[in-house]
Amino acid sequence: MTRASHRIAGRMDQLDASGIRKVFDLAASMENPINLSIGQPHFDVPDVAKQAAIEAIRSGKNSYTPTQGLAGLRSHLAADCAARFGFDGNTTSNLITSGVSGGLMLAMQVLVEPGDEVVFFDPYFVMYAHLTNLAGGVPVGVDTYDSFQPGLNKLADAITDKTRMILVNNPSNPTGATYSREVLEGIADIARSRDLLVLSDEIYSDFVYDQPFTSMAEVYENTLLLGGYSKNFAMTGWRVGWAAGPKAIIEKMTMLQQYTYVCAPSMAQHGLLALLEDGHCLDGVVADYREKRDLVYGALGESFGLVKPGGAFYAFVPAPGGDATAFVTRAIESNVLVIPGNVFSRKDTHFRISYACENDTLQAGLDILNTLV
Repeated sequence: MTRASHRIAGRMDQLDASGIRKVFDLAASMENPINLSIGQPHFDVPDVAKQAAIEAIRSGKNSYTPTQGLAGLRSHLAADCAARFGFDGNTTSNLITSGVSGGLMLAMQVLVEPGDEVVFFDPYFVMYAHLTNLAGGVPVGVDTYDSFQPGLNKLADAITDKTRMILVNNPSNPTGATYSREVLEGIADIARSRDLLVLSDEIYSDFVYDQPFTSMAEVYENTLLLGGYSKNFAMTGWRVGWAAGPKAIIEKMTMLQQYTYVCAPSMAQHGLLALLEDGHCLDGVVADYREKRDLVYGALGESFGLVKPGGAFYAFVPAPGGDATAFVTRAIESNVLVIPGNVFSRKDTHFRISYACENDTLQAGLDILNTLV
């Protein structure tokens, strides 16, 4: 019997353990699995950032930074947003967050009230539905199967008087889909017609392989942008992201960060600032990941009917027989770790592969998957 003093708040009933974490835990218990489940780059943090972070620690820069983030880091971000989107600093602002996940948490708590509907595309990043629920909102998934491209008519039909905002993830986790300027303009038209905010999660914006990347902020003035550095610089554990957009929203997110995360890790911010000042180039990394994407599509495109992903480092693969959990069970029995689609969707017809690994590991996993068709 649970003691009264140990009672758990009812809001926690809206959450369940991450299916991704369950696979991570499983990996720890297996001997040398072929792990195609982890959504983090396989390369290392650039030395410039490492040395600067180490020097920050050694020189005593271990205290809190301003809640908004280091001034130098925010200046880099402001200059980038001004050049790309015309953000002027009068009506817009920015904030360094504790990862994009931290930015999502802040945004949901600041913007969503009980009963508000948050519309996003299904399949979706696992946090979207859970954080909406935690804020008391109602997650509304718009089906994008099987192309994973937004159907604008479906999106328009999903908007109601209770809709608070549209949440866009471009490029997408888990599908790897990228959205053209034309598609984003269509989303913008729908949002504009109802005076809706668009929350655009663009953490994978550097990983685009077949067309120039277009940000939601380039086509819609009422956009709250979330981005970060963990994927492009392989610093997932450093927990440094950013938010930029309407000043009134950023101010409230900053206030909430004071009472939650306080600030992003100080030494990580110093390391990142040195990296940005160094002008680190990602061209080689992007080319490497394009090659991995092509390897995945070449192996699974015909045999599984995979839709070619255009960005990020994921493929959302149709499961033979249409039962992803059953197929993932067989894959794990064959020592390959992948994630079932029901982690990311109301459906369980696909499974997610992360190709953020060495090519030999990736090829070995793809070969085994093809034996299970």
